[in-house]
Amino acid sequence: MENRTDKNSYTIIFAIGMVIVVGALLAFLASSLKPMITENERLEKQQNILYAMGVNDNDDTSANFVSTEDAPELFGKYIKKQLVIDGNNAEEDDQAYLIDVKKEQAKAKNGETRRLPLFVGEKDGQTFYIAPIRGKGLWDAIWGYVALDKNMVVQGAYFDHKGETPGLGANIKQRFFMDDFIGEHLLSADGTFKGITVAKGNADPKNNDKTDNEVDAIAGATITGDGVTAMIKKDLRLYLPYFETLNGK
Repeated sequence: MENRTDKNSYTIIFAIGMVIVVGALLAFLASSLKPMITENERLEKQQNILYAMGVNDNDDTSANFVSTEDAPELFGKYIKKQLVIDGNNAEEDDQAYLIDVKKEQAKAKNGETRRLPLFVGEKDGQTFYIAPIRGKGLWDAIWGYVALDKNMVVQGAYFDHKGETPGLGANIKQRFFMDDFIGEHLLSADGTFKGITVAKGNADPKNNDKTDNEVDAIAGATITGDGVTAMIKKDLRLYLPYFETLNGK
């Protein structure tokens, strides 16, 4: 007598049943964990924004965020305004930090207006304007937050990546690279937007000249450096009209 479990139909039914059960379990876990994931993303963005404006737990060499426990309180203390720039309008929005830059870039490619989040912070009597940027490295996405003064001079930066090469492109999130951007000018003397180029063979390796629109590249990470250059020039250029208005131009 043939064992019913030896039939092909049994195998197919069993496989379908397992797919349904596993799918339902994964859907349940995704739904259950979504609030936690959303909260973690919120805290990470707050830490990134604070880091860029100099609110962090850095030691002499390492880049360190404020703790997730302290981030909400410090974000509320130092970030005075959250703005959304939409075309020629800039309006306050306390949920601006939840804007997905990747989705906004996709909207712009489709001819839609891109919303630009901008965070206005104050620390030690100084005002910071922190903008998120996003681009493509060697292997995957790279992104960051750049803090500017009203003249578009960099006051701080934080960069991160999804899958750059350890010891090479992944070093964009190391202090020695990020700190090089502090003091760099995005504009030329006549007010033209130039951005900042991560330059291989830079003639100023110690980065003493802050008006040459260049920082020294990471050895062996040319493509990742080019990605940083591109996202700074492409994304921060979009904020130029706001800063011109800020300065009465």
